[in-house]
Formats: sequence, structure tokens, C-alpha cells
Amino acid sequence: MAENTPPVIVWFRHDLRLGDNPALHRASQSGRPVLPVFIWSPEEEGEWPQGAAKRWWTHHALAKLAENLENKGSNLILRKGPALKTLRALAKETGAQAVYWNRRWEPAVIARDSEVKKQLKADGLEVESFNGCLLKEPPEVQNKQGKPFQVFTPMWKGAYDGWHPEAPWPSPRSIRSPGQWPKSEPLAGLKLLPAIPWDGTMRATWKHGEAAALDLADRFGREAAAGYLEGRNFPADFGTSRLSPYLASGEISPRQAWHAVLEATGLKPGAKLPGGVEHFFKELGWREFAYHLLFHFPHTHSRPLREDYDRFPWKNDDKALKAWQRGRTGYPMVDAGMRELWSTGWMHNRVRMIAGSFLVKDLIQNWLNGARWFWDTLADADLASNTLGWQWVGGCGADAAPYFRVFNPVGQGEKFDPAGDYVRKHVPELAKMPAEYIHRPWEAPPLVLAEAGVRLGKDYPMPLVQHDKARAEALAALATIRKA
Repeated sequence: MAENTPPVIVWFRHDLRLGDNPALHRASQSGRPVLPVFIWSPEEEGEWPQGAAKRWWTHHALAKLAENLENKGSNLILRKGPALKTLRALAKETGAQAVYWNRRWEPAVIARDSEVKKQLKADGLEVESFNGCLLKEPPEVQNKQGKPFQVFTPMWKGAYDGWHPEAPWPSPRSIRSPGQWPKSEPLAGLKLLPAIPWDGTMRATWKHGEAAALDLADRFGREAAAGYLEGRNFPADFGTSRLSPYLASGEISPRQAWHAVLEATGLKPGAKLPGGVEHFFKELGWREFAYHLLFHFPHTHSRPLREDYDRFPWKNDDKALKAWQRGRTGYPMVDAGMRELWSTGWMHNRVRMIAGSFLVKDLIQNWLNGARWFWDTLADADLASNTLGWQWVGGCGADAAPYFRVFNPVGQGEKFDPAGDYVRKHVPELAKMPAEYIHRPWEAPPLVLAEAGVRLGKDYPMPLVQHDKARAEALAALATIRKA
């Protein structure tokens, strides 16, 4: 092609990778120069702009993406401002005649992207969008009556069971550059990192970028996938993939995750799967289910799917909420999870259920209080998954845990952290407590507490509530909306 061939703008969003990136793949295959661009426009994300931990992750993911693009002879252009205005300006600056991106499915973003596509086409630009973040997009999946699913198992059996995604596309061998690069905002100019550096533990915990995600998927496949069905419940062990932040930022696609884990286990596509591997694929399916629900029921990010829960008599107790947020509830398993979240930007999924149940059912706090806190503190914050998870634990969503199913934080700790290793790691003031009492320190004899160096009410709090009484109160609250 001639040197003055108009470039293609590839608009990166939640797809911060080179491999299995349909928009980038199509642009590079076209033979035209490619202009990779990321636009920081949080005001267009609706009620849920990126929280602090996700912004931190995005900064580092963008740094790795820029590095990977440079290794291909390309660059990442960073801009700030409204997407439509920015893309129009970039097209005018560079003579670009096409804009490609991978679709997103959050309600506010769907509305924004639809308008952007309409206006850019009216400007005479070629505009194409692709599936880059899901195995199957929401409009593709429906039940036999042509309606959305509201229960996971029928959706899995109807659309995914026995199905195998095609192999992910490789990274482009090279990316053709334009004759002249437009100006770019410096990454620091996006101000994604915290002004006060609270991220020390997060920096020590995570590696960023597509290669790190694929390495983690490979390790999980080799070391833990076969035993995932049971191993996923024990937070002190390497029993889960920990891929959720990479999936949320798009540093790995679900197809890449699926195939990387399968390849690491030594299994071939179509082979009979061990229970653990199959269940891991079902967890990718659960993520699909979350997007399916958010697309078909777009109000659920801020309101319960089950309308009767609009009448639920939630408590408004800021002191109790702050104690939960800070990991100071007096229940060690809950507190360990909340401190893991605060320090690393991630929490083990079993503990998410325990901590979530405690907030909603022991403290009788609105599930949205938990959703908002997780949104700000999770590096893997994802609107669909966050909504589904909190409505599940709150009993007010699709395929939800019944509200009367109340996790006992002591029993859960003793079952899934029997030696107390997880609690000792994240609640160091209890590190010397014997396993017999580590999940119920208030029952320990004074001599045991003294030997462990624990002064209840000073070093570690007494329980905020008595679980049995809190459970009874939660069930009484549930009865009020059932009678209404």
C-alpha cells in the first residue's frame, strides 16, 4: 500500500492485550497503518466509573500494553476527554478513515458506544466493533422461549455444555505504523495512581500484562486445575486461578484463559474433563451469566432484580459498615478477607461469600453498600460480576442464594481455614492463637489469650454482633417483605 494510506484507529478499552484481540487483529490484517489509542473518559461510565484499585491496575496494564506495542514497532496513544470528541479529533489529525473497537456490555457504555458509532458513521468513517471480552455475547444466548436465562445451570447446559471455544488469535507479527504519530498524553497525566502511596502490598503481589496473565493461567492449569472443585474453597492455598483482575482489564481473554488452562493440563479439546477443570470452565461461564443478566436487566447494577427487596428494612449503621470495611468485625474469617482486599486489591471467592453474607445478613446492610466498597477496592472490579455476586449473596438477584441461607462466619472459617493459616496471614494480631480458638477468640480461656498476646477489645475487637441473634433478626426482616 502507498505510504499515505489512511490509518485505522483501534480504540482499546477493557482489552489491554495484543493476542486474541479481534479489533487489533482485523486492523493489522488490513495492511493499513494502525493507531492504537486508549481514551480516559470516566465521566462516560455512568454511576460506576473505575474505583481506586481498578485505576491503579489500569495504569500498570496500560504501561505493559504500551511496552508490548513498542516491541511490535508501534505506540499507544493516550488521550483524555469524551470518546466521540476525542476520536473525531484524532481522525481529523491523522486522516484516519476507520475506527475499530471490541464491544463492552455495561449499560452506560452500550449507550455511549451506540452514539459514537452512529456519529462516526455519519462523518463518513468506517466503524466496526467486535467480540473481544466474552465467549458468547448476550444477544446470542437465549432459552427455548427466546427469553433471557435467569438461572445459571440451564444457561450453561443450553449454550456451553459440550461446547469448546475456537483457538484464540495470536498476537500480530507486526503492526504497521503511520508515517507520523499524533501527540499522546503521558501515562502519569491520566492520574490513575494514588496521590498517597497506599499500594505497596499490591505492587508486591501482582505482575501485570498479557504475559503475566498467561503464565498464571499456565501455572494454575499445571498445579491446581485438576483439584479445583475442592481446592477453590481453601483461601490459604493456591487453589484458584487469580485471573479475575486480568480478565477484568482484558489482559487475558476468556478464550485465552480457557485454552491456556486446557493446554497446561495436557488435555486435548473435546477430551473428557476432570471435575476441577470442568468447574473452572463453568466459572468462566458464571462470568458470561453475569454479563447476560446485566444486558437483559440493566437496572440491576443499582436495584435488585427481585423487586420485593426494594422494601427490605435495611439498617443504616455507619459504625458497623466502617468496622466491616476495615476488617474489625471481631469475626476473624471476615476480617481476614476484608484486610486481604484492602492490602492486595483481591479477595478469595469463598471469603467474598462469607464477608458478603456477614454484611448483608448479620449486619443487615444494603447489598449496595458492599457493592460500592468492592467496586472501589477490587483490582478485578467488573460491573457485571460485582452486581451478580452481591445480588447472589443478598438473595435478591437471579439464581441467588436464598436470603435464609446465612453463612456462619465461625463455621466457615473452621471448615475452610482449619489451621488458621489464612487468618494468621491477614490478621497478624491473632497469629499466635491456637487453631482451636483462632476463629472464635472470644471463647478462648484467659491464659490462652495471654500466651497469644491478645487482649480482646484492645488488640482485636469483640464481635460486632452475636451471629445466632443476628441471623434470627435477618430472617425476621425477610418475613416483613414476604408478607407485604
